[in-house]
Amino acid sequence: MFTIDLNADVGEGVGNEEHLIPLLSSCNIACGAHAGNPVLFEKTLILANSYNLRIGAHPGYPDKENFGRVVMDISEHDLKQSLSRQLNLAFKVANRHGVNLHHVKAHGALYNQLLYDYDLATLFIQVVLEHSNTIGIYTPYNSVLAELCRKNDLPVFFEGFADRNYEKNLKLISRKDVNALILNEEEILAHILPMIKENRVKAIDNSFQEIKVNTLCVHGDTENAYKILQYLRTKLPEHHVQIR
Repeated sequence: MFTIDLNADVGEGVGNEEHLIPLLSSCNIACGAHAGNPVLFEKTLILANSYNLRIGAHPGYPDKENFGRVVMDISEHDLKQSLSRQLNLAFKVANRHGVNLHHVKAHGALYNQLLYDYDLATLFIQVVLEHSNTIGIYTPYNSVLAELCRKNDLPVFFEGFADRNYEKNLKLISRKDVNALILNEEEILAHILPMIKENRVKAIDNSFQEIKVNTLCVHGDTENAYKILQYLRTKLPEHHVQIR
């Protein structure tokens, strides 16, 4: 029997948390910068905790206009201040409700930059360590961020994407590309089973690339996220994969 964690980004104003959260095993709650606000963060945390999910903070660029999915021209100082404010919110609300945050997962353009930008990843780790030296980090296999986590003794959880296609170099295909998203439930299942069972993923050029995943993300703003998660909840056990 194989095991996998199913996560989604929530608290982003989509309004589907009551449908998604019961189907997840972990979640990443927006911290008010790329989306969301303190009230929504708290409401989402309370709901997620009622289902015993592993709860994470989901900081991103302070850019609601672009939903944090565009690289932002921001100084190192201002970015660090923004990330600190976002994590301050997450830890403050979690502490108020007696919840231990399980992980931090960056959002959007920031997440993608942390795969390869050593200086940015160093800044990100510094901010995280100011809040906790034991919290986990969700990041892809072989990322620069994963390497820095290991150097700083932070737990790393390798993340894959159920509803996104990959380039040969394991970067996600740009959302501007027509092939970026996978929306068909059967295709998603076929996409993730090799990741879980064989440590490989089929790239857009039909080649198979090495990958390791502990957790798989279905984006909360994917139009049929609820149906995708329902389908995976039903079908993964039939393929000897337990959602933990």
